[in-house]
Amino acid sequence: MQEKKAVVLSSGGMDSTTVMAIAKAEGYEIYSISFRYGQRHYHELEAAKRIAIALGAKKHLVVDMDLSRIGGSALTDDIPVPKGRDQNRMQDIPATYVPARNTIFLSYALSWAEVLGASDIFIGVNAIDYSGYPDCRPEFIQAFETMANLGTRAGVEGRSFFKIRTPLIHLTKAQIIRKGISLGIDYGMTHSCYDPAEDGKACGQCDSCLLRKKGFAEAGLDDPTMYLS
Repeated sequence: MQEKKAVVLSSGGMDSTTVMAIAKAEGYEIYSISFRYGQRHYHELEAAKRIAIALGAKKHLVVDMDLSRIGGSALTDDIPVPKGRDQNRMQDIPATYVPARNTIFLSYALSWAEVLGASDIFIGVNAIDYSGYPDCRPEFIQAFETMANLGTRAGVEGRSFFKIRTPLIHLTKAQIIRKGISLGIDYGMTHSCYDPAEDGKACGQCDSCLLRKKGFAEAGLDDPTMYLS
């Protein structure tokens, strides 16, 4: 019996790691894809590599591109990373939004999925506890899935119906963490911070750190992350 395959986008963070564990639990052979896109640090890529190994990915592909040439984001440009934002205002699109990033990343994942003969692409987007990114919404995912099946040979010839799998999209961070713990994830191997220190310690004040802290607190669990504050 042929193994069913899934391409899983991996940032090295909590959400993508939980999604990878879900795909594994559903019996998929995992093909992990990460991106070196000109971001301000590479701790997340080191985490993604650890996670791919720990979860038994068949292959971990790191794609190189340079979105810093386009700029427009605190993650790729000389723009300060927002710190200490009011969590009630995190529906506003922040400076850490990278223009069209998920569109670009999903396009690479779709290309690889077509070559692999994989119909399922997993991504850890979330529309509940998130930083206000427009490309994390259900409407965007549905639109991309429609495009994927219209714009690929496999889709047009009917050899594959591509499905963008978003198992976390309607979960809170606390629910995501509890789900991951139930699947045996060690969140100590993940990295979430947008602006870590040289040694990888998390800043503790960027949106990603604040959401992570909130999630662990609401889940009633200890966060294994080392924070500067």
